[in-house]
Amino acid sequence: MYARDLFHDAVKAALQKDGWAITHDPLTIALADGQLQIDLGAERLIAAYKDEQQIAVEIKSFTAPSAISEFHTALGQYLNYRVVLKLKEPNRLLYLGVSVEIYESFFFRQLPQLSLQEYQIKLVIFDPEGEVIVKWIN
Repeated sequence: MYARDLFHDAVKAALQKDGWAITHDPLTIALADGQLQIDLGAERLIAAYKDEQQIAVEIKSFTAPSAISEFHTALGQYLNYRVVLKLKEPNRLLYLGVSVEIYESFFFRQLPQLSLQEYQIKLVIFDPEGEVIVKWIN
C-alpha cells in the first residue's frame, strides 16, 4: 500500500500555487515485475513554447533520527525512479522535494553537496507551513 509523506498535501498545494496541474497522485509506473509509485506527477503549459512541461516529485520529510540515513534512502529511491522514468516517461523530469528547513540544515553539508553534483539531482524546496515553493534547483 502507498504511504503518503508527512508533507504530501503541502507540496501538492504549493505546486498548484506555482501554476502546476497535478495529474497523478501518486504517479504509478508499471514494470514487468511490479510497479513504482512516485508521490506526485504534474504538468504545466509553457505559453511561450506552446509545450507542456512534465515533472514528478518524490517528497521526503527527513523525520527519522538520522538525516544521513534518510538521505541514503532518498537518493537510492530518486536514482531508481529516474531510471524508470527514463524508460517509461522520458520527457518527465524528476525532482526530490524537501522542506526549506531540511535543505538549509542538511543539504549544505559536504556529502549531500557532492552527491547532488555527482548524480545531478534536481530539487524542489518548499515551505510546508506557507505551502509555497521556495526554490527550484536544476
